[in-house]
Amino acid sequence: MKMRTTLACAAIMSLCIAAGCGSGGGGGEKPPATTGGGTPPPAATTPTPTPAPAAGGQTVTLTGSIKLEGAAPARSPLKMNADAVCAKAHTTAALSQDAVVDANGMVQWVFVYVKSGLEGQEFDTPAEPVAFDQQGCLYQPHVFGIMVNQPLKILNSDPTLHNIHALPAKGEFNLGMPRQGMEFTKSFVQPEVMVKIKCDVHPWMGAYAGVLTHPFYAVTDASGKFSIPNLPAGQYTIEAWHEKFGAQTQSVTVGTTPTQELNFTFAAAGS
Repeated sequence: MKMRTTLACAAIMSLCIAAGCGSGGGGGEKPPATTGGGTPPPAATTPTPTPAPAAGGQTVTLTGSIKLEGAAPARSPLKMNADAVCAKAHTTAALSQDAVVDANGMVQWVFVYVKSGLEGQEFDTPAEPVAFDQQGCLYQPHVFGIMVNQPLKILNSDPTLHNIHALPAKGEFNLGMPRQGMEFTKSFVQPEVMVKIKCDVHPWMGAYAGVLTHPFYAVTDASGKFSIPNLPAGQYTIEAWHEKFGAQTQSVTVGTTPTQELNFTFAAAGS
């Protein structure tokens, strides 16, 4: 009986060794499989994402001014008597906004933007809305830039009926705003330079929106100056658009200096 027990124990030990359950704490793990050449495959690893391009690449602030050569057309008084609220909103007659030129010939309300050179690049659409108000029966601002699908916050600060009739090639809208303090939010669905906006109630009211897929644009101020910050180094076509004086383009290479200047000169009619 003792002999049988000894033989049984020996058989069990032999089976245990063959199965890999000897000392060494293998826990039943299998050895790595081998390829045909006898080399174990590499251990599985978590894929490493491709690093994003380094932030803070070279950018330029493009500045400049728009000048009119020749005699500027006279600004005409706007006839607002049809609406007593509009007439009372101004102590002196409001003037037309289609050709605002200062004593030095500098032009306001020129839309300056990158027309080409950014193809294939994508830019985030700002969540912050562009404000577009009706004050004193005039649109404020008269010219503005906005990105595709960026919110346009439309306000009525006047105690009278207005309407916003935007005329893009696609996505036209017409909103009645009869009460002071009303707000609407709209957006433009495709790029377009420029989108006309009018008020069907007050025919003297008009504005223009430059709708782009990128943020590199500006509108000249009362001294005819503009500034487009954070423009990546590169070669571009820049366009300056004015509702009365037309449009001009210039080619420019930026990136050699932090600030670069680009000026435009329009010619007055008959110059």
